[in-house]
Amino acid sequence: MRVHDVKEILIDKHAIAERVDQLVDAVADGCGADHLIVVGILKGSFMFLADLMRSFHRHDVHPRIDFLTLSSYGSGTTSSGEVEIIHDIREDIIGANVLLVDDILDTGRTLASTKKLLIERGAESVCTCVLLDKKAHRAVEFEADHVGFPIDDHFVVGYGLDYDNFYRELPHIAKVTFHD
Repeated sequence: MRVHDVKEILIDKHAIAERVDQLVDAVADGCGADHLIVVGILKGSFMFLADLMRSFHRHDVHPRIDFLTLSSYGSGTTSSGEVEIIHDIREDIIGANVLLVDDILDTGRTLASTKKLLIERGAESVCTCVLLDKKAHRAVEFEADHVGFPIDDHFVVGYGLDYDNFYRELPHIAKVTFHD
């Protein structure tokens, strides 16, 4: 692991909580609350997804939940460009409205390929919701339906996001600064 620090907080836990509430309002109104299945992309989305799920009750929405484990980063800080399914969903999505949740939209490859896969498997619709949108490295044309926060071209950790599987526990989003 490279020498680094994570002292600079970019988005605090209060801003995250407020934005999650706003996102749930938008998702409940626009993503087909009937027959809704929320699919989280692990590992990074788990905190964000948990907070989204807890807020659905305010709209009397009772989604089912499932998870995909995908890999495109390994232990590095940049995407390899290949999306690999490590653990697949088990819910029957035929005819369902799917909300696909991820931590960060970066190159766009992961969400674009996963959305396409879920449609091919018979989902009625697939809406996407991401905590962070980093446009600087977009490799494919893809925009999320619901975005928590746009961010500049920084490597970030916290609130489920990691660096080599560390720092997921932070309650905020922090910038990783690397040193030689």
